[in-house]
Amino acid sequence: MRHLSAPSLPPARPRWRRPSVRRYRMALRYGAALLTAACLGGSGFWLWHSGTAAQAYGLALNSAVEMTAQLGLQVEDVLVEGRKETRADAILAALDVKRGAPLLAVDLAAAKARLEALPWVRKASLERRWPRLLYVKIEERTPLALWQHGGVIGLIDRDGKEIKGADIHRFSQLPMVVGEGAPEHASMLLDMFARWPAVARHVAAAVWVGDRRWNLHLQEGIDVRLPESDAEAAFGRLAALEAKDHLFARDIVMIDLRLPDRVIVRLSPEAAQHLAKPGKNT
Repeated sequence: MRHLSAPSLPPARPRWRRPSVRRYRMALRYGAALLTAACLGGSGFWLWHSGTAAQAYGLALNSAVEMTAQLGLQVEDVLVEGRKETRADAILAALDVKRGAPLLAVDLAAAKARLEALPWVRKASLERRWPRLLYVKIEERTPLALWQHGGVIGLIDRDGKEIKGADIHRFSQLPMVVGEGAPEHASMLLDMFARWPAVARHVAAAVWVGDRRWNLHLQEGIDVRLPESDAEAAFGRLAALEAKDHLFARDIVMIDLRLPDRVIVRLSPEAAQHLAKPGKNT
């Protein structure tokens, strides 16, 4: 099998030429093949309703399909569009077709299901392009974040699906989400990060807590506790505080944003001890 580029378009104003004997023969051959294919459904109806056994129908159908291959309707090339991460040999294995096989014998629904079972393939479509081409279009998954769970790190897409077997080292620049249930809620979190990138670049990991809310671990060693509801508004408040007071540069270990009307900040033990000394404001 080989991958083809899209065929070039015909000239805008082709000049009329007298058809050659070869062209007549090709037209007759492909016409006969297509007529045979069109008759398959009708012959099946007649066989069943005339009381003929299913086995006889299957033999007739197979014979008719083989005849279309002999007349020229056979797989000679496969054209695949949309492939970036998926290996070519994995696609051909999922298609399970061989050069010279009857084009009508390709089970498009089964091949589609096998393609969509591949780790990187989100959606696939197939069609026969007469007389000899099988056209495949795939939509691959878009990596969204790294996911740590049970001591293992994987790659997830925007739908929250894990992309099995992906080389995570190639995607080390992506955010890290942690915990069971995190993938299903990661897209909302990353949309929030995209709105406030100046704060998002400080986030080392986001932990899904109690199947209801996020805790953020910043690179500065600060934990940020977001509320269960309206986390985006709380993250916006955090962005405003950082821009105004440069919280991340201060000697603090926790910022609690779970209450809508206040921000609770916990100092590091050293900073708290320093403030507790006589003569310091507490």
